[in-house]
Amino acid sequence: MYGRWGGPLEIETTTTEDDDSRRSTDFDKAALSPDNNTNNSRELDEIQKSWLLGPRAEKKKKYVHLGCGLIVTRKILSWMVGTLVMSAFITGFVFLIVNTVPRHKHHLPPPDNYTLALRKTLMGDSCLKDGDDSSTMFKDLVGGYYDAGDAIKFNFPQSFAMTMLSWSVIEYSAKYDAAGELDHVKSIIKWGTDFLLKTFNHTADSIDMLVAQVGDGDISGGKTNPNDHYCWMRTEDIDYPRPIFECDTCSDLAAEMAAALASASIVFKDDNVYSQKLVNGATTLFKFARDKQGRYSAGGFSDPALFYNSSSYWDEIVWGGAWMYFATGNKSYLDLVTKPELAQNAGAFSRGPDYGVLSWDNKLVGAQLLLTRLRLFLSPAYPYEETLRTFHDQTSIIMCSYLPFFTSFNRTDGGLIELNHGRPQPLQYVVNAAFLATLYSDYLEAADVPGWYCGPNFYSNDVLRAFAKSQIDYILGKNPQEMSYIAGYGNHYPKQVHHRGASIPNNEVKYSCKGGWKWRESKNPNPNVIIGAMVAGPDRLDNFRDIRSDTNYTEPTLAGNAGLVAALVALSGNRKTTKIDVNTIFSAVTSMFPMSLPPPPPWNP
Repeated sequence: MYGRWGGPLEIETTTTEDDDSRRSTDFDKAALSPDNNTNNSRELDEIQKSWLLGPRAEKKKKYVHLGCGLIVTRKILSWMVGTLVMSAFITGFVFLIVNTVPRHKHHLPPPDNYTLALRKTLMGDSCLKDGDDSSTMFKDLVGGYYDAGDAIKFNFPQSFAMTMLSWSVIEYSAKYDAAGELDHVKSIIKWGTDFLLKTFNHTADSIDMLVAQVGDGDISGGKTNPNDHYCWMRTEDIDYPRPIFECDTCSDLAAEMAAALASASIVFKDDNVYSQKLVNGATTLFKFARDKQGRYSAGGFSDPALFYNSSSYWDEIVWGGAWMYFATGNKSYLDLVTKPELAQNAGAFSRGPDYGVLSWDNKLVGAQLLLTRLRLFLSPAYPYEETLRTFHDQTSIIMCSYLPFFTSFNRTDGGLIELNHGRPQPLQYVVNAAFLATLYSDYLEAADVPGWYCGPNFYSNDVLRAFAKSQIDYILGKNPQEMSYIAGYGNHYPKQVHHRGASIPNNEVKYSCKGGWKWRESKNPNPNVIIGAMVAGPDRLDNFRDIRSDTNYTEPTLAGNAGLVAALVALSGNRKTTKIDVNTIFSAVTSMFPMSLPPPPPWNP
């Protein structure tokens, strides 16, 4: 299944019998209000008399016999009949108004560009025989998401993508709901987390193995064995073996998977059974991450290392530990992630070239912002304050580095920030920075903080939001190419997206491994538009080559699209009326009363 963000934003209001009944009831209540009763009662009596009694030519009998022994005064009878007549009149009058006055539809404000783009983001399903392999103990690996234009399922970036989506839902569920996409994005997350639960023994308290990857793409050295990179086929036509890559020492992967499940448990907190299932799985994974320390791609020659080589696992420990704390409220996780030595190992004080760049490989800045959130809204004191203040200061410095007034990162002539320092495929890093910048500005605003300092200079929260908007606007088409880098958005977008399913026509012909090569090499636009897929992006000169075989320009990625979705929903809607959800992330966190300071050392004269 290839999903597509959709659903109408406009809400049609239709008139039903219940609506009419409510309107009639409201009319009656107004007529019978205390302010109206006193002034209108005498006038109503006169109207009744004129209708029912006519001229007072002669005195009538005081009592009227109604039969069956029932006798009433003439005045009561007049009230009874008059009330019936007036009720009929009022009912007819209301009916006339309801059926003749034009009905006004209550339209929501027209969607902004970020909401429109949000609806076009896309993710798809997986092969249905994955795990049907005697070499692995994991027999059912159906589900999950392909990483990019091929059919490989990399759990490392896939877990990061699910964490990013969950984070965006936790913060901006009201915006998703306003766009009509809340149920949709939650179903996307659940499809991913359901798959992750299949890749390890989630019912056990401890494990010694998990799945790192399904499928392979190594074609180095002229290899010609059919695999997900050598072949060019629709995913539903795949008939070659898809090996399973397992790992028994993979702290980075296990901690990222724990982050995905832990964050999703907050998204699904209203489903107590499923949420607890996710928490239990995350707990098992995080224990494995700490017990069996090492990189999942260590050695550099395994298939995962060729495509998603992890540079460290310490940042995932901080990131995963932070999410574990928010999901469980267990302070042992907060004790762990606020240890200065862990921050040191994760690179919090190194200031390397990729410092402050959130990606599938570097989670430190995400963890720093999460823990800054904790400090802003709950203000935990001793023994956490010192490390949390350090993370807050570092987050502020990172936000300064995104601004055009500073030289931490270059910009293209068209204004795109070069977070990966001119290397290929820049957009996946840009959307993550746009999300973080918008989120930090929303945190400050929710905490009634008007801005932050970069050295001696004070900058308002609007400056951060302006940065985020400028980068997303570039991706949506405000760039030298005047091209949207999201397939299907706008009038001018990439037509040769590097994607097998998009490039092969739906002509009911099953193409073999090499039979599909002609579609890979075709100079024609893709016959199928992979709506919502963000491509890798332009180069440092703002140039873009719309060539299917050039993956550095035209290949979309799962992690990239997750960051795009997060940034779009953060920028969408009215920030004054639809704010972040301050409290949901703290649902499991207990009261953060300051702990007592340690006693002073004994005085020695």
